[in-house]
Amino acid sequence: MKDHLVIFDTTLRDGEQSPGASMTKEEKVRIAKQLEKLQVDVIEAGFPAASEGDFESVHAVASVIKDSTICGLARAVENDIVKAGEAIKPANSGRIHTFIATSPIHMEKKLRMSPDEVVERAVWAVKKARNYTDNVEFSPEDAGRSEPDFLCRVIEAVIDAGATTINIPDTVGYNVPHQFGRLFKELLERIPNSDKAIFSAHCHNDLGLAAANSLAAVRNGARQIECTINGLGERAGNTALEEVVMAVKTRQDIFDVDTQINTKEILAASRLVSNITGFPVQPNKAIVGANAFSHESGIHQDGVLKHRETYEIMRAEDVGWSTNKMVMGKHSGRNAFKTRLEELGMEFETEQELNEAFIRFKELADRKHEIYDEDLQSLVTDNNIQRVENESFRLVSMKVSTETGESPKAEVTLWMNGEEASALSTGSGVVDATFKAIESLVESGSALQLYTVSNVTNGTDSLGETSVRLEKGGRIVNGQGSDTDIVTASAKAYINALNKLQDDSDKAHPQAPV
Repeated sequence: MKDHLVIFDTTLRDGEQSPGASMTKEEKVRIAKQLEKLQVDVIEAGFPAASEGDFESVHAVASVIKDSTICGLARAVENDIVKAGEAIKPANSGRIHTFIATSPIHMEKKLRMSPDEVVERAVWAVKKARNYTDNVEFSPEDAGRSEPDFLCRVIEAVIDAGATTINIPDTVGYNVPHQFGRLFKELLERIPNSDKAIFSAHCHNDLGLAAANSLAAVRNGARQIECTINGLGERAGNTALEEVVMAVKTRQDIFDVDTQINTKEILAASRLVSNITGFPVQPNKAIVGANAFSHESGIHQDGVLKHRETYEIMRAEDVGWSTNKMVMGKHSGRNAFKTRLEELGMEFETEQELNEAFIRFKELADRKHEIYDEDLQSLVTDNNIQRVENESFRLVSMKVSTETGESPKAEVTLWMNGEEASALSTGSGVVDATFKAIESLVESGSALQLYTVSNVTNGTDSLGETSVRLEKGGRIVNGQGSDTDIVTASAKAYINALNKLQDDSDKAHPQAPV
């Protein structure tokens, strides 16, 4: 029999640390429910000590998810571990993931602790976490640059203290596959009690090697992979769940492990995370990119038509792609709308949410003749995005004009401070003019860092999705919007980002020194 490979998803924690990828409690719960459908073993729901909002998010996820283990991250300090223990309390199965840095540079420059002090603190943290759960994970941060002898020492000590999972993080994405695989082999052979814990790999993608390093670890004894949907994460991101899962599934001749992942839910998870965070998936992204199963070369097309496996090593249907898309239109009823969304894995908490989404569907159907699954997913996501809790600004109306040889103009009316306000601005284009008009009303003082536009389906009447990234005082937020009119979508995205900027909660970073 194949060994079980534990899939530990950290989209809601490490993925959220991408600049601008911050999620609301409601958004985290929606993603967690999709991860449960995906049959992820462990969901790292957040860092409860980071802020009150993070604590509430982890607690909310722990309260609704029944089939996956819910994990909270904690530094090796008392407040973090207490917060994590309280946050995961409602979970059917809970885990605390505690860590401390073990590389010479981190111990000396960041922690300012001796190796003996680090071992003592690590053991204390694991024992403290065991007061809340028997499922305790320990990570020696920056293990990829730690001295093997010291790693063996600290890992043996924490296993004796009760750690049941040992995670080896390549925190800065420095390792290469043969080196990282050899590290796992050495640790498992040298540590006397290594058989008492599951060893795990947590890789970052700074050199584009996260998936390769994770798979090298599995080949050398790791039985858990820590990953994120779409490879979301700090800097260049984390190991992409879809890549390692499909690599293991496709190459069963190489790997002596298997996962319990329901691969047909991969694409739905990818789109949901992309829509909520505003981080688009590149077309040539493995598994979930729009071109992942497309063939333009005549030779390739001919081969696939004759026998699929000539150029395709996976079936598109196995990861959620389907050519059997239901087309809906203005005559489709509320029940058909609800049923199709449920089939797509999108559910509503209240009748009011369903009614609001259905109204938006009817409005879209008046402008767009045929509505596809992708349109429905984007519409519902946009509906949730625009329903911001305690929103400060809302788009009421807008009018734009452009003429050859004349400066484009935009007149925007916003609801703000309990009343409507309007402004007229010019710009180099209608989107530029729109943003300037909004900014003249709001006076946020933020800087536009990124503006992206993508189409949801083909055709000139396609829904357009826009993402706006704003920065103010070192804080970065992403805003999203969608509409058949790209200027309106852009205005929605800009206002959505402005509303997020109003939340000035101060979140701690897990790798910040205590």
